[in-house]
Amino acid sequence: MAHDIAKNIEKLREDIRRHERLYYVENNPEISDSEFDRLMRELSELESKHPDLITPDSPTRRVGGEPAKELAPVPHNPNAPMLSLGNAYSFGELEEFHGRVVKNLGGESFQYTVEPKIDGLGVSLIYENGIFTRGATRGDGVTGEDVTANLRTVRSIPLRVSAPKGLARFEARGEVYMGRDAFERVNAHREAEGLPAFANPRNCAAGSLRQLDSKVTASRNLDMLVYSLVPTAEDGRPAKVADSHHVAMNLLRELGFNVSQVTLCPGLDAVKDVIADFGKRRDTLPFEIDGVVIKVDSYRLQEELGATSKFPRWALAYKYPAQQATTKILDIEVQVGRTGALTPVAILEPVEISGSTVSRATLHNEDEIRRKDIRIGDYVFVEKGGEVIPKVVKVVESKRTGDEKIFHMPESCPVCGSAVYRAEGEVAARCAGSSCPAQVMERLRHFASRGAMDIEHVGPAIIEQLLGAGLVADAGDLYGLKKDDLLRLDRMAEKSASNVIDAIEKSKAQSLDRLVFAMGIRYVGARAAKLLAQNYGDLRELMKATPTELTKIHEIGPSVAESVKLFFGQSANLRLVDKLEKAGVNMKGLKRAGEAQPFAGKQFVLTGTLSGMTRTEAKDRIETLGGRVTSSVSKKTDYVVEGADAGSKAEKAREVGVKIIGEKEFEDLLKAAEREGGGQGSLF
Repeated sequence: MAHDIAKNIEKLREDIRRHERLYYVENNPEISDSEFDRLMRELSELESKHPDLITPDSPTRRVGGEPAKELAPVPHNPNAPMLSLGNAYSFGELEEFHGRVVKNLGGESFQYTVEPKIDGLGVSLIYENGIFTRGATRGDGVTGEDVTANLRTVRSIPLRVSAPKGLARFEARGEVYMGRDAFERVNAHREAEGLPAFANPRNCAAGSLRQLDSKVTASRNLDMLVYSLVPTAEDGRPAKVADSHHVAMNLLRELGFNVSQVTLCPGLDAVKDVIADFGKRRDTLPFEIDGVVIKVDSYRLQEELGATSKFPRWALAYKYPAQQATTKILDIEVQVGRTGALTPVAILEPVEISGSTVSRATLHNEDEIRRKDIRIGDYVFVEKGGEVIPKVVKVVESKRTGDEKIFHMPESCPVCGSAVYRAEGEVAARCAGSSCPAQVMERLRHFASRGAMDIEHVGPAIIEQLLGAGLVADAGDLYGLKKDDLLRLDRMAEKSASNVIDAIEKSKAQSLDRLVFAMGIRYVGARAAKLLAQNYGDLRELMKATPTELTKIHEIGPSVAESVKLFFGQSANLRLVDKLEKAGVNMKGLKRAGEAQPFAGKQFVLTGTLSGMTRTEAKDRIETLGGRVTSSVSKKTDYVVEGADAGSKAEKAREVGVKIIGEKEFEDLLKAAEREGGGQGSLF
């Protein structure tokens, strides 16, 4: 029995060492962060039960990965090693941490700080007399790697600061990371050159910072957020210039560092609120986070609490559910969408990601499968993130056995058997069958969806039954349904049938932009539908518009214009419009034809939290006035609206010279534009 336990422990150590090397040295991970954490926790638990089996070289005895041999080793301050943090994965574990802090402080009152845990690479920056002199990776916490030349290329790291008294020598610690936009650009460039894509921004940042050629690092647009200040006296011991973490962070911000958002919390309930808030906003941040960091704010109390050999007792990382995992592709199925597009979908060995079980992931199209060389039987990285349907990021080629099967797109539709074609210049293969049941099903689902006509209670299950019973052939038939028709369906009670009929009746009053979007015209998304509805008095006027007239609308290009004309040139679609009109569905535009749109051609970016309205409300008001809301700042941006806790978008706006306005100025601008839209003067 003891022999088996020892073998199990040694096997875990070998696996962890291998994955550490793949991640930290070779920049080619094969498992997700959460899976690595699980291995470490399993080893730690076994060692705690069998302390006689603990060895000095166990992965649990150190903080991180070993330094790469290509970069010179750098010793960290022996009086302030770069310790890692203990992890919590539930509020229960967080409460246990809080209980230990309260107990060890003997009931003394204290505050916490909470800040986002950037998913990047930990680094140390040394400043002497205000000059940046050396930068190093965290390494194993005691010794890191010299990456000074590479860190000099990171624009958010100041090369010189006006150091106040007491800061003749200090160390700023933080995370070097790659923003979401920069990550997409790097991977697009690598794919164009036939190179494998990075698995995630953290992997990309680590590989970029540890390049031997600093020019490569400079091209990657890395960024840094600082989360710690370590002042150093002449004898190398920590000095004191602040009495708390949040004061030190304010000092670093004043010196010109890009500092992580720090929230002061008087107690555990406030900490939980911040955790929940970041969890909701996680996918909207310009960088990836995998959790938040909770710290006792007072430096005196931090010193009193001390640290173990690995972790400080005054800090903890709260980890969100993983957004990536490794799993196996069991099969690849093909789905048919409302436009006839065939989409390959990976059927996965079920795996837990972001708190839910994932068993399917989109593969997008055949070209994407070929580019990533995805095969049936492969082990793959799967990512959830902000995706509704998870996607496959990359293949773990080292796990291939030779039994994997290459996927081929079918030559006939898997639903109706019609021929499959691929138009020149397009990536999607399509079913040629105009009456394909799968297309009808998806068109009806889209029509009734929340972003379109928002017909509550009419979901996929009911639509499938309606089609099977021959009660509907297109969206127009929904408005001819009677309660008795619905009562013929399985598990449809009197009350449920009434709810469906009421929801269908209610949808008749939806705005024209929703109706245009609901029709499923190719290339016409919610934004284009709103623009069309703002420029035409009713649907019949839009149907008569020529492509030349349509392209005169700002943001409506030739592809959209031609698609609209083609759609309303089909007899089946004309019959659909007749059915909708006869049923009393609203066909009037959002604004009268020719009515002023003061924001036409203007682009806005929203950053931070607005107190007077939600982001959705702000976006709707801007778009109603003819403007557009985009997610990133560029030279084409006219205004950046800065709310509370604004992020890097405001900094980007200052860099490129884009006008930044606060919430009060934004509200005044909206009101003035709305007055002008009603014919009361000129705004610009």
